[in-house]
Amino acid sequence: MNDYKIIDEYGCNFDYDFLYQIIDRTLELEGVTSSNFSIVFIDDEKMYELNKNYRGIDRTTDVLSFAFEDNNKICYNIRQLGEIYVSIPKMQEQAKDYGHSKKRELAFLVVHGLLHLLGYDHTLGIEEEKEMFEKQELVLNEFEETRRTQEDGI
Repeated sequence: MNDYKIIDEYGCNFDYDFLYQIIDRTLELEGVTSSNFSIVFIDDEKMYELNKNYRGIDRTTDVLSFAFEDNNKICYNIRQLGEIYVSIPKMQEQAKDYGHSKKRELAFLVVHGLLHLLGYDHTLGIEEEKEMFEKQELVLNEFEETRRTQEDGI
């Protein structure tokens, strides 16, 4: 059984319950049946600190994943995947900049972060990027509220 939680440190004033189905579908497509991880919503200041301290990059970003698994050797029955941090202000800004809904942008960032926890890395080359982004689109396109043409609901 997958066990995960969404921790809202930011104080979102919108309903993000739609994410649970999207997360469950991503895990199902990847064949993950027993895992543990968390998703944390934060502000830009906290994201800036994380990005600077752990990646050495002196700016904020939209999503960071901290994977606990660093190889294919799983020693326990439950996969300890790690943590995903999402900057809510950055998500809102990007939704506006890209011209799609906040729901879609938030769903994209969560799926993107989760795929990183599962070992996907689009920075390794064009083939890896293509594979990861195709998986993201596959999941997102299954849900009406996250399609690119859908109006904003949050």
